[in-house]
Amino acid sequence: MKIVVPIKRVVDYNIKPRVKPDGSGVETTGVKMSMNPFDEIAVEEAVRLKEKGVATEVVVVSVGVQQAQDTLRTAMAMGADRAVLVLSEESPEPLAVAKVLKVIVAKEDPGLVILGKQAIDDDMNATGQMLAGLLGWGQGTFAGNVEVADGKVKVSREIDGGTEDVSLVLPAIVTADLRLNEPRYASLPNIMKAKKKPLETLNVADLGVDTTRRLTIVSVAEPAERKAGIKVETVSELVEKLRNEAKVI
Repeated sequence: MKIVVPIKRVVDYNIKPRVKPDGSGVETTGVKMSMNPFDEIAVEEAVRLKEKGVATEVVVVSVGVQQAQDTLRTAMAMGADRAVLVLSEESPEPLAVAKVLKVIVAKEDPGLVILGKQAIDDDMNATGQMLAGLLGWGQGTFAGNVEVADGKVKVSREIDGGTEDVSLVLPAIVTADLRLNEPRYASLPNIMKAKKKPLETLNVADLGVDTTRRLTIVSVAEPAERKAGIKVETVSELVEKLRNEAKVI
């Protein structure tokens, strides 16, 4: 069975994002970029399934700029076998990405597609669900555990107040949540090997996909600064302020 893992290049999670002076978005020029953390978990899970003998090949896919090659090489250093980069100078929205992935899935014919549940730059949490809808496949979102056997994938989903187990007939879509696993660090020998692994480059314009934007960013702004807290002397004073000023009780 082949597993396809879509990944996204985002501002590194250790970096504090800065809004552009014109308020049109988040500044990415000269900023450290890395793989979306949830996608890193998805890559790790796919590699583990291959190590268990469940999968025979792991293919990573990214839709974005030329620099996304570095992100794909990182995924191959973690254990993915090969990569596909679909070049797009504009940052495509989730529906456009799902349409592109549908074309890639039709070409690769995988038994399982594992994505991060969301990207930390836009927090859309939509691409996996949209891809499942376009393909007509079953989906197990927010996966905290994944087991593949007998042509099915069992997904333990994280929901409010507990977990939910779903059994999906393959092929299927799974989106990875935080507790699914802890991604490995790529070793230096594997980083060197990743440079020789195949990386196919396609152009989004050649796939016959409508990537017209349907969403418009009106403005992006820094969150309001929190006001300094105060100390109270007694419990009664605390209750009074919670009731009359904060109005939470």
